[in-house]
Amino acid sequence: MPGLLLKSGAALDLFSMLSSSTLERPLVSLGISAGFPSPANDFIDISIDLNRDLIKHPSATFFGRVKGESMKDVGIGNGDLLIIDKSIQASNGKIAVCFIDGDFTVKKIKLENKKCWLMPANDKYQPIEINEQNDLQIWGIVIHVIKSF
Repeated sequence: MPGLLLKSGAALDLFSMLSSSTLERPLVSLGISAGFPSPANDFIDISIDLNRDLIKHPSATFFGRVKGESMKDVGIGNGDLLIIDKSIQASNGKIAVCFIDGDFTVKKIKLENKKCWLMPANDKYQPIEINEQNDLQIWGIVIHVIKSF
């Protein structure tokens, strides 16, 4: 799904989106049993287009490949592919891709007492308090995480 490599950093590689492609695949619309197999699986007749269903704003969407484990406690791990939407407003509690002091990172935004923090989701990492000395740009908000097993 990712397109051209835009930027590579210590915590994230960023890719453009190829919006002209479609990716239709069969969809098991009845759900997938984690117990006994369902005989209904023989009747798959619905398709899903991952570009259409995962990407709402193609011109504002890009991808990021995660490097590291600072967000593991919210289900974002090393090697995961993020779908990031630049058109969504950054706000308290959102998971954002940020360019801070010359490098990319993915963190949860925390607004508290007129301060902004970039919060990791792993106790091994420290929160980053944003102040006037920091050069911070919010590149976009994470809308989906695609994992490989």
